[in-house]
Amino acid sequence: MNRVELIGRLTRDPELRYTSSNIATARFTLAVNRPFQSQNGENGTDFINIVVWRKQAENVKKYVSKGSLVSVEGRIQTGSYEKDGQRIYTTDVVADSVQFLESKSQSASRTANQEDVTPSDFATMPENSGTDMSDEVFADFGDSIEISDDDIAF
Repeated sequence: MNRVELIGRLTRDPELRYTSSNIATARFTLAVNRPFQSQNGENGTDFINIVVWRKQAENVKKYVSKGSLVSVEGRIQTGSYEKDGQRIYTTDVVADSVQFLESKSQSASRTANQEDVTPSDFATMPENSGTDMSDEVFADFGDSIEISDDDIAF
């Protein structure tokens, strides 16, 4: 089974591109805390490359930015290519689902306060200070959202 579940913060704004057949794809790097501390008490962080496709890629570009807290579910995909005569190996997580874990107002507030948020900040947050779900991420859409068959991943 090839299944990955991650929670972390974007290290930069997502990069949105389109294939020659006009399919959207977005790439970003997720900073994720390791679940243990080193001998000197510091948490390690992994920086994981994420690839997301189609409508979800467009939504990621539209609604999240550097520092945004997200949950990613997907699978690991490895590959390789040649550059200057050397073989370069890649490992990415291809996302099936990207969930936005902060509202636009929380993200804007963090950005306005110019807080430097690291993944370790998330790990040390008290449980009762979680995401305020009253600030709905999709509140600007109105009462209904139109979804076509092309928007569904399966």
